[in-house]
Amino acid sequence: METSKFFPSVEIPNEGCDEGYQKTFKNCAELVPTLPRSKGWWLDELFHYQGFWMSSFPIRGSMLISDHFKPRPTDIIVATSPKCGTTWLRALIFSIINRASFDFNDHPLRKLNPQELVLLFEGHIHKGGSTSFLDELPSPRLLSTHIPYSLFPKRMTDDTSACRFVYICRDPKDVLVSKWHFSNKLRPKEVPPLSLEEAFDLFCKGVSHYGPFWDHVLGYWKASVESPKKVLFLTYEDVKKEPLGCVRKVAEFLGVPFSPEEENKKTVEEIVKLCSFESLSNLDVNKSVAKRSERPVSNSDFFRKGEVGDWVNHLSPEMVEKMNQITEQKLQGIEFNFH
Repeated sequence: METSKFFPSVEIPNEGCDEGYQKTFKNCAELVPTLPRSKGWWLDELFHYQGFWMSSFPIRGSMLISDHFKPRPTDIIVATSPKCGTTWLRALIFSIINRASFDFNDHPLRKLNPQELVLLFEGHIHKGGSTSFLDELPSPRLLSTHIPYSLFPKRMTDDTSACRFVYICRDPKDVLVSKWHFSNKLRPKEVPPLSLEEAFDLFCKGVSHYGPFWDHVLGYWKASVESPKKVLFLTYEDVKKEPLGCVRKVAEFLGVPFSPEEENKKTVEEIVKLCSFESLSNLDVNKSVAKRSERPVSNSDFFRKGEVGDWVNHLSPEMVEKMNQITEQKLQGIEFNFH
């Protein structure tokens, strides 16, 4: 089994996969070299696929999902553009869904990183050379993704499908800064760091993983307006401002509202406390800086500051003005903001 350079913990079958997977792999191998390309943010290349910039691995994952994945009515897809609060949202929804199964003092989040509890959809669709790995997961299946909404098959997104998406986005200025820091952690030490100026230019042009960022946001926003029972749209800023209300909103959306007994027991407050950035980042499991051979990112790399407005410490006034202009233009007429 081959392993991916940037998703190395996930096996990529090159022999022994079922006939359908072999066909999809062949189609992807023929397609990718024909796509427009750009250098990535570490050492990867990004390809322009169906309106978005993606590396070859998630392109293949997206194609495998479209060709082979069979959704269940109970499936929950945790969706974000990269660096919009993915790790936090995984922890939160895992805790909401499994709140009756674990004691908060002996919770899986105290022993495992959220990335290990909520699997990356486009990564693990590769595993084993068929859908058998995902098929064997018990319901409700909780999967995380960065894939744009428009790239999912209609059997997952039309109104006849009951699987649900919870999406969170974040001020693009904070996304840029967080992604820049994270990308430099992935670059080998012998490679010069990516400058903020270069990262800013790429981001503004839309050339970032699963970008353009604004198109990613718009896809999920429009879906949430058209199908509010299927897609819940959140902003990182709102969750930081009103965490208790947002947790209740997510639970209601997922069909598992908190009972009066749970409210009396302060279950909502316990979930917010456990899943806060401060709590997660201070757990021993998430302080680990070891980078195992099968994964080039340490647990601690997923936690930096988690602050709203940290961009003010990095971006020049000219950068801020340009980013705000792009955001205003791209999201014109949309009834939300990042403040």
